[in-house]
Amino acid sequence: MQKALVEERRAARIPDLLLLLQHPPVITLGVRASSRSHITASDAQLASLGIEVHETGRGGDVTYHGPGQIVGYPIIDLRPDRCDVHRYVRDLEEVMIRVCADYGVTAGRIGGLSGAWIGAGKIGAVGIRISRWITSHGFAFNVSTSLRDFQLIVPCGIADRGVTSLAKETGRVLSIDDVEDRVIHRFGQVFER
Repeated sequence: MQKALVEERRAARIPDLLLLLQHPPVITLGVRASSRSHITASDAQLASLGIEVHETGRGGDVTYHGPGQIVGYPIIDLRPDRCDVHRYVRDLEEVMIRVCADYGVTAGRIGGLSGAWIGAGKIGAVGIRISRWITSHGFAFNVSTSLRDFQLIVPCGIADRGVTSLAKETGRVLSIDDVEDRVIHRFGQVFER
């Protein structure tokens, strides 16, 4: 679906879109994942948990997606005034940082690493693809995701850092729908849409 929408956007048959969803439990490999070495679970363990592994065309290494995690796939044309890959990544991070602030949580960036961070815990990952300035793939924001499932991998290939979630940081049960509304609002602000 994402590939078809990218082609529709490239042909200017549809406007810019932001797809928001939750994946069933799955591990995805980005183009930087030269092997499955950052998957620490055995194939048998993954099978017993019902977790599949899929290669993707996005940037980055390995990550986990599952219920309680908002995955955002912006399909937007960065032309004419946003043709800057680093700016695009920083803007996706900014969306997640602002959503955290909406819940009283201070998130930020760590130099040399992509994503949104709370201390040494990653709350939001970024893995993008840009082809002729049309974007796909995007970000994964941990709302109430099972953090235990991240133990099946070395998240993003970064062994000395962990992951966190908005629910863990706030100590509250959060509505995915409410957080999605905040993501939409903040995305609109950051991307001026």
